[in-house]
Amino acid sequence: MEKIINIHIEKLPEGVYLATSEDMPGLVAQGRTAIESLEIARDVARKLMEARAERRSDLKLSPLGDSFDYPLIVSI
Repeated sequence: MEKIINIHIEKLPEGVYLATSEDMPGLVAQGRTAIESLEIARDVARKLMEARAERRSDLKLSPLGDSFDYPLIVSI
């Protein structure tokens, strides 16, 4: 089951990146790079979804459609 979760990435003054989501309360991830924080956020989102499924508490997340936009982060 693939769902779309909007993530907000913010670079903190300390130089690390913080990922949060209004779509999924409780999702907070921090990494040294934007990519690392996104990878951690994906793992946190899975765990939160599993915990909600066990409690039968569903989130109103958009299903993955046939077409969508996705920002690609590439480091050089």
